[in-house]
Amino acid sequence: MKYYQNLSSTLNSVQVLLVGLLLIVVAAWGKGFGIVSSIHIIGGVIAVGFFLLLIAIVGLIGAVHHHQVMLFFYMVILFIVFLFQFGISCSCLAMNQGQQEKLLGSSWGMMSNDTRISLEKKLDCCGLFNNTQDQTRFQTDLHLCDAILGVWLAMRYRNQKDPRANPSAFL
Repeated sequence: MKYYQNLSSTLNSVQVLLVGLLLIVVAAWGKGFGIVSSIHIIGGVIAVGFFLLLIAIVGLIGAVHHHQVMLFFYMVILFIVFLFQFGISCSCLAMNQGQQEKLLGSSWGMMSNDTRISLEKKLDCCGLFNNTQDQTRFQTDLHLCDAILGVWLAMRYRNQKDPRANPSAFL
């Protein structure tokens, strides 16, 4: 049983490690190709990626050395990260379109002219609310694909048993 717990901790740490690396690589790629011109955004994304890398390394070391204290702190820190992500997701979902436009308008007004011009060129628009493409259809399709994928995964994996487990055991 302890083997499976450590394997689970190791795989979870590898997943967090890959997410941290992905954040750093995507931020560097966005800066390299000129997609994102704000150094503050790039720095923030790289800092979050580096933080996740450090947390993943703590989890890997704790899992390999069977160090319960390191695994406990790894679990607590990941729980705090989850709470932040959950809170931000809920606040984003709770905003209606008027509130989103107000928030975007205030941040659009604080941008420098170079950043505004760069965003308008990359997004093929002329101003904040004067875009030439219909983005609502794309977002609706994306939410539909997420919902279908979530339902399919839930149905596929909901009652799977461990093939190595005792077939007469209840769990």
